[in-house]
Amino acid sequence: MSQTPLDAMERLAWDHAPMGLVLAQDRVIHACNLPFARMVGRTREALVGQSFRVLYSSDQEFRTIRDVGLAALTETGIYSDERMMRHPENGAFWVRFHARTQTPETPLSSVVMSFAPLSRAEDSRLTPRERDVVAGLERGETSKEMARRLGLSPRTVEDVRARLLKKYAVRNAAGLIRRLAGPGL
Repeated sequence: MSQTPLDAMERLAWDHAPMGLVLAQDRVIHACNLPFARMVGRTREALVGQSFRVLYSSDQEFRTIRDVGLAALTETGIYSDERMMRHPENGAFWVRFHARTQTPETPLSSVVMSFAPLSRAEDSRLTPRERDVVAGLERGETSKEMARRLGLSPRTVEDVRARLLKKYAVRNAAGLIRRLAGPGL
């Protein structure tokens, strides 16, 4: 068996990764893999060079989410959440999003991102409010921080959290996140 050059192996890994991968510079898609392009229902050629704005249904939706995680990228260089994406024909779907900046001092100048779709079964298990709370738990937010961000009372956040713990038969937030992440995470 002949050896494959490293460049060809890297290309194979990039194009067939089990999730969507994007390299972005200042909110512009510099490169993306085939799974990401398929996930958002576009070609790579149509995505490269475009602002992430093209992936949102409105300017308002883009403005609402575009700076989420910016503080974490500046502080730690890493950010993750669950977010809704849209496919032009198949509609909305949820993904686990992870970002790592190469330049924390200017966090958006060079970012590597991954987008892993949630399964339909997993997608339907959580209400929108439960997703908000789980996303906050994943970010390590307290109930008060989540409440402030979501415009809720801390008690409401605690109630949702307690329902989630009971629903998934786990004892704490870490167990909940592990259960929702599924195998391999």
